[in-house]
Amino acid sequence: MNTHLGRAVVAVATSAMAVSLTACGSSDDGDTRPGEKSDAIKVGLLLPENQTARYEKFDKPLIEKEVAKFTRGKGQVIYANAKQDAAAQSSQVDTMITNKVNVLIIDAVDSKAIAGAVKKARAAGIPVVAYDRLAEGPINAYTSFDNEDVGRIQAKALLEALGDRAGSGQIVMMNGSVTDPNAKQFKSGAHSVLDGKVAIGKEYDTIEWKPENANANMAAALTALGKGRVIGVYSANDGMAGGIVTALKAAGFADLPPVTGQDAELAGVQRIVAGDQYMSVYKRYAPEAAAAAEMAVALAKGDRIDEIINQKVDSPTTKGVPAVLVPGVALTRDNVKSTVIDDGVYTVSEICTDRYRNACEQLGLLKP
Repeated sequence: MNTHLGRAVVAVATSAMAVSLTACGSSDDGDTRPGEKSDAIKVGLLLPENQTARYEKFDKPLIEKEVAKFTRGKGQVIYANAKQDAAAQSSQVDTMITNKVNVLIIDAVDSKAIAGAVKKARAAGIPVVAYDRLAEGPINAYTSFDNEDVGRIQAKALLEALGDRAGSGQIVMMNGSVTDPNAKQFKSGAHSVLDGKVAIGKEYDTIEWKPENANANMAAALTALGKGRVIGVYSANDGMAGGIVTALKAAGFADLPPVTGQDAELAGVQRIVAGDQYMSVYKRYAPEAAAAAEMAVALAKGDRIDEIINQKVDSPTTKGVPAVLVPGVALTRDNVKSTVIDDGVYTVSEICTDRYRNACEQLGLLKP
């Protein structure tokens, strides 16, 4: 899948890990030699939900591919999706412990609620890599994007789109779910740029990141503020941006105000091409998945990763967690080709369906 996406690996700690962990003693001939640690490990992969397209389309297959790479095809990934149910995810950890996985990669539905399950894993001798969200409990490693920087990227793009109009109206902020620690960081990063530069008329923490909730919040904001006063919308991700754009169109905007997003979902990219959404944050999932897989395999073998990874983060419950943080990229109409198309995330035909053909021709993605 997406062979070009692997070329997008950025210069993060994974490059150092690749050298150091390979040197820990695995041969290239596919056989385990005396004194070596077996590659036949079981990796439990727990992802939080399937409403956001990225998890099933990108994260899962990329992690499976990287685990196979770092175990020379001998590793096994056991997968479960919690479908936004924190209690179900805790039960899934119990099942993974019963199945005697060697290591867990967990993208928590609720960073606090998962702490007890992480403790159970630790008691069973199973290390945990917190993936994409900083789970609480005794985690062993963490990989994600630089989440505050994601918020800054979104906010800077919104201010750029507003230009001189920033002082003439109000924006609406549509943040993510309070159960997601990333949402708090996106919000903090965005506020660090927006505060004092533009008036924030209404701000919402959107339950479970659901587009329909964002749609309802946006409709309420327009009623409260008045349609003519809303000049832009900070949306923390693309799914919510879709609900927001629907609300704006229903309100009768002739020209839509700029709306931000995140994740470069196909529908979001298409809205950007059409001019309905101003931008998204494109996050190259390949390096994040590679870091998670490599750390997981190393931990399963008992290798020390804290001596390899220089960056550390603190969670509310664990200090000095070895971490790999990947930067994001602002995706607008100007760089659709040089990002998601050239990286092989989407093809031109996937983006430029009949509905978007004219817009794609204007951008030079298709010939008239």
